[in-house]
Amino acid sequence: MATATAAAPLLWQDRGRNVANRREEERERLRQARQERESGQAKSEKRRLLAVYGAAGIIGLLVIAGSVASLSWGGGGGGGGKSHINLASGSSNGVKPDQRTGPAPPEIKVSNLKEAAKQAGCTLRLNLKEEGHTHIPPTAPTPDYKTNPPTSGNHVEPPYQQADGAYSEMPGEIFFVHSLEHGRMEIQYSPELPEEDQLALKGLYDTMYKGVLLFPNENMDYEVAVTTWRNLMGCPKYKGAITLDAIRDFGKVNWGHGREPVTAFGFNEPGPTPLEPEETAG
Repeated sequence: MATATAAAPLLWQDRGRNVANRREEERERLRQARQERESGQAKSEKRRLLAVYGAAGIIGLLVIAGSVASLSWGGGGGGGGKSHINLASGSSNGVKPDQRTGPAPPEIKVSNLKEAAKQAGCTLRLNLKEEGHTHIPPTAPTPDYKTNPPTSGNHVEPPYQQADGAYSEMPGEIFFVHSLEHGRMEIQYSPELPEEDQLALKGLYDTMYKGVLLFPNENMDYEVAVTTWRNLMGCPKYKGAITLDAIRDFGKVNWGHGREPVTAFGFNEPGPTPLEPEETAG
């Protein structure tokens, strides 16, 4: 009896140690599971960041390559040769410049915007509601702009705003919307427009290229459109001289009225503007 009584405490001690061991084993199992989970999360986050940085790096390389190409294509600096690309105002973003030479536009006949737009069959949409102005990274998806072409809205962060100049390809919308915020005017045309009419637009552009962009736009329903920040003129058909008059009148009224002053971004180079265009013999 004495022996059994003495053995009882030892039995309870063994059971206590077993319980403690099992608890310790459970804690160790949970600790290892937590470490594996955290390690997996860290690897996943690392992969995500590498993907983001990689995409940003590619964009950066494209911008650098595009800028070098623009210097080569356009003659460099603020002049930009026949394309007038001014890299002091933004980035080319790898978009090919338009080096074509167009004919000088005819002398303006209709100098009233509403009348010229009416005769040209163009729709005027002025003082539109601002859709936002938040900066987004160059890899961000295109916002759902409410006008086509867009006239405002969230857009790419600096320095990726599309530089002043004539382009033979359409820049990304988030890039040229930022340019509108800087008071720029953008002349856009359907790539299906006949070459002769495209050259007429290029000839007009050459008379007022400072603070202006020219490029094709395959996304819009117009043959020709002109935009500034919160303003749009859309022309279903290009009608020659009267359309050119409407573009010039639109520039006289709306150019330079962005959220930020047009003179603050790459505006030191000489050149004609929509307010003070180059005089031509027509």
